[in-house]
Amino acid sequence: MKIRAKLLLLFLTLFGALLLAFAVFIYVSTAQNRKDQYYKHLKREAVTKANLLFDAKVPPAVLQLIYKNSVNSLFEEEVAVYDTSFKLLYHDAVQIDKVKETKKMIDQIIRQKEITFEQGSLQVVGLLYLHKGKTYVITAAANDKYGLNRLEEFKYTLIISFIIIISLTIAAGYYFVGKALNPVAEIVDKVEEITATNLYKRVQVKNEKDEIGELAITFNNMLDRLEQSFDGQKSFVSNISHELRTPLATIVGELQLALIRERSVEEYKEIIHLSLSDAQRLVRLSNGLLDLAKASYDQTTVSMKELRFDELLMDAREAVMKTSEDYKVDIVFDREIDDDDDISVKGNEYLLKVAFINLMENACKFSADHHCMVSIDFDHDQVKLRFKDSGIGIPKEEMDHIFSAFYRGKNKDFSPGNGIGLSLTQKIISMHNGVIGVDSIVDTGSVFTIEIPHV
Repeated sequence: MKIRAKLLLLFLTLFGALLLAFAVFIYVSTAQNRKDQYYKHLKREAVTKANLLFDAKVPPAVLQLIYKNSVNSLFEEEVAVYDTSFKLLYHDAVQIDKVKETKKMIDQIIRQKEITFEQGSLQVVGLLYLHKGKTYVITAAANDKYGLNRLEEFKYTLIISFIIIISLTIAAGYYFVGKALNPVAEIVDKVEEITATNLYKRVQVKNEKDEIGELAITFNNMLDRLEQSFDGQKSFVSNISHELRTPLATIVGELQLALIRERSVEEYKEIIHLSLSDAQRLVRLSNGLLDLAKASYDQTTVSMKELRFDELLMDAREAVMKTSEDYKVDIVFDREIDDDDDISVKGNEYLLKVAFINLMENACKFSADHHCMVSIDFDHDQVKLRFKDSGIGIPKEEMDHIFSAFYRGKNKDFSPGNGIGLSLTQKIISMHNGVIGVDSIVDTGSVFTIEIPHV
C-alpha cells in the first residue's frame, strides 16, 4: 500500500470515528431532550385537565367527549385522576385505559410525588395534585408521534450528512495528500535520472524546514559522498595503473634486453638486481594498497582491543631497523608512567603498527643521518606521540597535499616511494578517533604529532 493510501486511510479512520461519535452524541442528546420535553408536556396537560375538572367544574362527560372526538385520539394524552385510596375519579377513556394503573403504581406516586416511565411506545407521567387541601393522583400517557417522527427524520439527516461529509473528505484528502506528497514524487523522478555518469545532479530542495526538505537535503548529502567516493575511486584506479605500469614496464624491458644477446655473468646479475628492485617496489606497493584498503573499512568491522603504545612502538622500531642497517630509531618518555592506562588505547594492533612504521621509515629515509626520535607523552584524556627527524623538510606549498593518496612532492627525487604511506597513516589515526599534524622547516626537519584518546 502506498503512503498516499495509508495516510488517507489513517486520516479517514480518525476523522470518521470522531464524526461518528459526534453524530451519535448529537442524536442521543436530541432524543433525550425530546423525551424530557414530552414528559413536561404530559405533566402540563395532566394539570390543565385537572384544573378544568376541579376548578372550572367541566363535567367529566364533556372532557371525555372532547378526548374522544379529537383528530388524533389514538395519540392524544390520556389522563386519569385518582384519590389517594386508589379510587378512580376521572378517566379520559376507561375502555381503552392505555396505562392500566394499579394500586402499587398509585402508592409509588404518592411516595415519590412524581414518576416518569415508558410503556411500550407510550410515555407515562404520574404526579400528585393538590386542590383545596386534598391530594389527588394524576396519570397521563401518550405517544409522541410528532416528536418521534422528527427524531427519525433527524436520524436520517445525520446519516446522509455523515455519508456526504465522508465522501467529501475522501476526495479532499486524496487531493491534499497527493499535493503534500508531490515533492516526494519529484524526488523519485529526479533520483531515477541520477546514474554513475551524472552524480553531479542534485534533488531540488523547496523547503528546508519540513520533513521532505530534510529528506532532500540528506539525499543530496549522500550524493555528495557518493560523488566524492566515485571521484576518489577513479583517481585511485588511475594512480594505481600509473604506479604499476612503470615497474612492470621496466621489468619487461630489462628482461627483453637480456634476451637480445648473450651477456656476461656480471651483466646478468645486474639485470637480475634491477628486476628484483622493481619487483620489490611492486611488493611494497601491493602491501601498501592492502593496508590502505584495511584502513578504509568501517570501524565497526575492525577488531579493537586494549593496547600499550610503548609496546607497539617497540615492535614498529624493530621492524623498521630490520629494513636497513643504517636506520636508527630512539624512543623516549616525556614523563614517568604511573599507570599502564596512561599509555593505553583501544585500537587495532596491526593497523597502528603500520602507521608507526610508516612515520619511522619516512623520518629515517629523508634524514641524512637516518635517525628518528619518537617521544611519548600523555594526559588524562589522550596519548601524544611525536616523530621527529632532521631531514630535508616539507615545503609550505606541499603541506596541504602530503596526506593525499599517491601524492609525491619534490622529495621523490631524494628517495623512491609510492605516496601511500602518509595517506594510509592518516586513515588509521582517524579510524582510532585521533588526529595527526605536522610542523616542518625545509632543510631542518619535520615533526609529525599524533593524538589518540584513551577510549
